[in-house]
Parts: sequence; structure tokens; C-alpha cells
Amino acid sequence: MTWHRLVLAPLTALSLSIPVVAALQAPASADVLTLSNFQLRPNAYGTALQDRADALPLKKATVTNIMNDLNRRDDDDPAGIAEACEPGAIAGGSAVRIAQSACFNDGDNATTQWYPQGVTTVADMQADQEWGDGYQPVLVSWYDHNNNSDGMVKGVRVSFMNPNTGAYRHVLLVYPQEKSGIIDYDAVRVSQDSSNSSYTTSLHAGGIIWYGNYLFVADTARGFRMFDMRRIFDLGAAENGTTSGDHLIGYHSGTYYGYGYRYVMPQIGSWTHTASTGTKCTTSDGSPNFSYTSLDRSGTDHLLAGEYCAGDKPTNGRVAAWPIAGAFDGNNNLIMNTSYRWNADAAHKLPDSNVQGATRFNGRWYLSRSHGKTGAGTLYTTEKATSSTTTLKIAGSQSLSIGPEDLSYWPNGTPTTPTLGTLWTVGEHPGKRMVYSVIPQ
Repeated sequence: MTWHRLVLAPLTALSLSIPVVAALQAPASADVLTLSNFQLRPNAYGTALQDRADALPLKKATVTNIMNDLNRRDDDDPAGIAEACEPGAIAGGSAVRIAQSACFNDGDNATTQWYPQGVTTVADMQADQEWGDGYQPVLVSWYDHNNNSDGMVKGVRVSFMNPNTGAYRHVLLVYPQEKSGIIDYDAVRVSQDSSNSSYTTSLHAGGIIWYGNYLFVADTARGFRMFDMRRIFDLGAAENGTTSGDHLIGYHSGTYYGYGYRYVMPQIGSWTHTASTGTKCTTSDGSPNFSYTSLDRSGTDHLLAGEYCAGDKPTNGRVAAWPIAGAFDGNNNLIMNTSYRWNADAAHKLPDSNVQGATRFNGRWYLSRSHGKTGAGTLYTTEKATSSTTTLKIAGSQSLSIGPEDLSYWPNGTPTTPTLGTLWTVGEHPGKRMVYSVIPQ
């Protein structure tokens, strides 16, 4: 596949002033689409998480350092053009219009401890679709599927991958905290409160977006966890850090550990919904789930998110869109004022269940639907949305791999006339995992 570059105004030229908070209706049930249900607020800690991250006495690293230090690769068939580098990812009798693929090594492909979920690319990060010295990374989030079975909750890791070579490296996401005057960190869990039962469960990280300096990670029941590419730490280069001790995380006897991973990235903030939580995937639930996320660059940049609802639930789920400039101040820094509110400007009911990923281009939505551990996934293309709260309608479909997850699109074309290009996703099931892009029909 030919990689196309768009040359748009740099991110710093975007107008990111804080908008006036709009008057909103009272939250309503999921049966009636009300934009107020999708309102988000910064976390209640203000800058505390970012301050803790900055206080970590460790050596910082950059995305370029990571891309120059990729240490994993599928030795058999790491990457391919117009073909599946993992044939087991394609269901028998199905045909997937693959543009490009990249595969994990045998251990990561087969492991039942970690499951891949979210996908984002450098095309989300910046419109010129390039990082540093010509790198065009694809990022994939994984969650610790085994959770407590080995006595550890490892949380979430993110693979930084060169899709042209198939080489990649995992970076561990962590939650900064202070213990007895020591700045420490823990795995990223559903709850970071040790008195909460969800403390024993890793965050699902069903979707991710790399936008500018920031990584948005879907937090299913709340909104988004926020991480900063300027705040990555290299345990292998730090005198007080180590890449040994794959059973340890955080500070122990003067040394910082990261379950054996070299790089750790601490959380620096979050966005949380303001609507009341009800029973998920029912008509009485006002607040949405955040099961996956993506970016729409076809007009004013928008962050997109949606919820997964299984076929046996009363509703199929919803998707929504937020002008992404609303997350940042005039200096392109994340808003952390706890009184601020970030409002969605579109929300839609989904036309089918089991949606694992969604993105939007020129008013049409593209939805990935899973069909279990053996069935071919489906990519739906919808009709153009006719209003900000309409129910989406399917206009066409095509096959995806087994177990497709999050979606991210890579635009082609020019700054004034962009075209959709390709859609990236990842298969989640052991032995059937592949990061790949498809050509939408």
C-alpha cells in the first residue's frame, strides 16, 4: 500500500480555546438520545496525577527512542502488503480486502494473558501522518485478560509498531500515586482504590486515540484515561530503574519496576461522564459505555466513542462525537479545571449489536462487528447521518478478520479534498491476531 501524507496546519495552529459551556437538558434515558448524557468533565484531582508523574525520579524517553528500540517481531511473516500476515485470522470462506498487515510474534499471538483491543495511528496524532525521522507508527492497546490468576494485575500495555517492518515494543501504562512520601505507581485498574472490588481487574482499554501529545484510553464505565507522550519513562536507562522483576511494579527498596517492561507511561488525567449510571445496554441507562474510540478528521476534528452491547441486550448501543478542541486550552494542554464541561455535538443509536469499533468520515459511520471466536467479522458502512441524534442505518457491509476490535481510519487525498483511504483494526483472539488495514467498499 502507498502511504499518503497530508500537509495540514500544525496542531499548534488549531483554535483550542475553551468554549463556553452550553445550556443542556437534564440527562435522559438511553431510549431518548439527549446530548447531555454524553457530557464529560475533568477528573476531580485537578493536576494531581500530572504532578505525581512529573515528580517520578526517572529518566524520560520519547516516542522516537521507542521507535528506535523496537524489540519484538514475527520471525515468520512480520508484515505484508495486500495480504494477511496471519492466515489464521481470516475465517474460512471469507475474503477481506486487506491493504496492509503486521503481525505479532508467536508468544504475543498465542498468549491468553493479554488481549489486544484498541488501535490508533500516527494519522490520528497529526495530519501530516509522520513522526520524527519518517516513522509512521501504529499503536495497539492490550489488557491483562487473566487479571488475578497469577497473583498480579498487570493492567494495560500499548504496542508501538512499525507497520512497514512489523517490529514493535510494548510500553506499560501505569497509575502514579504517593505512598509514605514516595512517588510510586501501580498497574492501570478498573478502580485504583484498593478498597474497591474492581481494584483486582485490569482496565479494558477497548479503544485508544493518539492526538498530538496525548493518548486517550477508553475507560468503559467512566470516559477516558489520559496519558502524555512527553511523559514516558525509561526504566532501562535509569540508575534507579530496572527491566528485571517481571512480578513487580512500582517502587521497591529504592528501585522502580515495571513488570519487566523497559518503558512506562503514567496517567496524567481523565475525562468522566456526568450523567447518572443505570443498567448498561438498557433503555433506562442514561450514561454511555466507552467501549471503543476513534478520531474523525474529515472536517473539524472530533473524538468519537461508542458502547458495546451484546445481541441478547435490550439495546444495540450508542456512538457519540465531541469536538476534540474542547479537551484542550489555548496552549494545546489538557484542560484540568474541575468545573469545566466538554459537550458532545452528535449521538446516534447503533443499527446492530456486538459493535467493537466505530469511526466516521464525511457523515458516514464505519462499524466493526464481531461474530465470536470463529466467524468472520463485519464492517458496516452507514448512510449519512441526517441529524445529530438520528438512528444510524446500514448502507453496506464487507468481511473483516475474526474478532475485529477498535477502528481507526487513515485519510488519503489532499488537505482540501481528503478521501477515506483505509481503516485499521486488530483481531483479539489467540492465534488469530493481526493488525491490518482494509479498503472500505
